[in-house]
Amino acid sequence: MKPPISRLRLETLLFLTVWLWGCAAPPPAAEHAAPTTGEVIGRNDDFVVVVAQPGDTLASLAVNYLGDAQLAWRIAEFNDVTEARPGVELAIPLKWPNAIGVYAQGYQTVPILCYHRFSTHRAKLAVTPAAFAAQMDYLATNHYRVISLTELQGFLQGREALPRRTVVITIDDGYRSTFDAAFPILKKHGFHATVFLYSDFVGAADALTWPQMQEMQQSGLIDIQPHSKTHANLVLRQPQENEAQYRERIRKEVDVPSDVIAARLATKTTLFAYPYGDTNEVVIDELKHRGLALGATVTPGGNGFFADPYMLRRTMVFGEDDITAFASKLVVFNKSSDY
Repeated sequence: MKPPISRLRLETLLFLTVWLWGCAAPPPAAEHAAPTTGEVIGRNDDFVVVVAQPGDTLASLAVNYLGDAQLAWRIAEFNDVTEARPGVELAIPLKWPNAIGVYAQGYQTVPILCYHRFSTHRAKLAVTPAAFAAQMDYLATNHYRVISLTELQGFLQGREALPRRTVVITIDDGYRSTFDAAFPILKKHGFHATVFLYSDFVGAADALTWPQMQEMQQSGLIDIQPHSKTHANLVLRQPQENEAQYRERIRKEVDVPSDVIAARLATKTTLFAYPYGDTNEVVIDELKHRGLALGATVTPGGNGFFADPYMLRRTMVFGEDDITAFASKLVVFNKSSDY
């Protein structure tokens, strides 16, 4: 599939080339551009066209023209390249033309992967460290960009474009193996992840400790967020529980872990993962009342820009998944039925 953006890039290059030939001198540089790399051969309010010079990288061009090395993906995707090669013309979009990822062929989706624990003894909800390392290597080798779940909010609100191959990693419950096995592998690649903790689990023999969570969070790669207090299924009523009692229990299931995490880790809680992926209006209303912005289920699939922020899809990764099964879970585009 060749997205429309590639055609737009070609049209832009042609337009700017013709425009340059018709001008005695290039127009003045935009105040924010201040080029220091790349030979500029054309510019308007939306694009800068440069010829890459020796030593240029996509990241250095992104810093100089977009103000952020993390936006190098825009240059890469717009020009369908993986590096800046000397002598090659590159169009740098100053404004990304498609923040919501909708094309004639379909629309962009962002998969949220859901892990639980890591063990050398493979089980349904236990991924071996070797398998996890292979999966993270696959993401890196195939140029996926792993973002934090918080970063997804701008895309869902139609404000922030994301690379076509964007993935979110989440890890539920708070097992110690997250620190021992997963964290070193995530650090190796610089990948972000959200750990959803149910607070009653802390103190168990195989649970994360607060110092471990603090170390992970201080790395800037790991975000600790609530997964309820007790890990009870929040949509199930207890015997003889009336409406008022049920709502009060749900309030505690949301508030207690949020308060504990905020107090112990000095972090703001804005996300929530529903135990067993189940939720209802009462639970969602409590999340909104608490000021939590996103709620995650375990319904598999990707998330388009229009996804309900309180019903985000997450795809579980199982211990028996081989690399082919893992790759099949990376749903980054939903093709239109007309294609």
